[in-house]
Amino acid sequence: MDKQKPIGMQGLVDERERVQKIIANSGYCARRKAEELIEQGRVKVNDTVIRIGDKAETFDRITIDGKPIHSERKVYLMLNKPFGYVTTTEDPHEERIITKLIDVPQRVYPVGRLDKFTGGLIILTNDGEFANRIMHPRYEIEKTYYVKTDKPISSEHIMALRQGIMIEEKMTTSAKVKKLSADEIELTIHEGRNRIVRKMMESMGFMVKVLIRIQIGRLKLGHLKPGQYHQMTQEEREMVLMGTEPEVRKDGRRGTQKRRPFRKKVTR
Repeated sequence: MDKQKPIGMQGLVDERERVQKIIANSGYCARRKAEELIEQGRVKVNDTVIRIGDKAETFDRITIDGKPIHSERKVYLMLNKPFGYVTTTEDPHEERIITKLIDVPQRVYPVGRLDKFTGGLIILTNDGEFANRIMHPRYEIEKTYYVKTDKPISSEHIMALRQGIMIEEKMTTSAKVKKLSADEIELTIHEGRNRIVRKMMESMGFMVKVLIRIQIGRLKLGHLKPGQYHQMTQEEREMVLMGTEPEVRKDGRRGTQKRRPFRKKVTR
């Protein structure tokens, strides 16, 4: 909040952060959900209702519906989502929710979505900054899918996928396509539009029989069976974000070509 700093802190560099980011980093919810809570007037800083864009400091008291937020140990999980499960934290109309497959004390939420009948790799975490880096369009993190269709896929169809397809009055970006058999391909894209892979194939007259996400960034699904998950290592987290952070050159400008892996700061 914009207020006088305590004695002894005046003159220091402004270390305030937007409240939605603080909430996300605490593990309470994702940043977009935090913005919704702020817009609904449910978030207060030092007993004052805030607006989107307001900032706070580490010593400020942030509450949601009157309850203070608390930081949790950061958790990073990779899950092989089974078919038939929904990608959400709660849904009164669905019994099969992916968070019910997870048994950790922290409250984690899925990073992005897979539709109910798509299986494969999905990440769950309580680290809002990490989640935002994966989901934000500016970082263009690639996702690779195994796709099996109801009929053979021709070279013309593959060329169309590589060049881009008009979906809902907007062209898809160029996809990478690897043909596995007459009716099977690996499709790599970095778009996050809802059900985009199915819509791309359906626009060319195909019915998708099997759709599995097998890779995010350089992180592969590996040998996880449907319903299994494990704690991600630091190396695995870096594999997801590899190449998403522009290199800072010696002149202080941010590079546009060469990139480096993301490394999370460690507070000692």
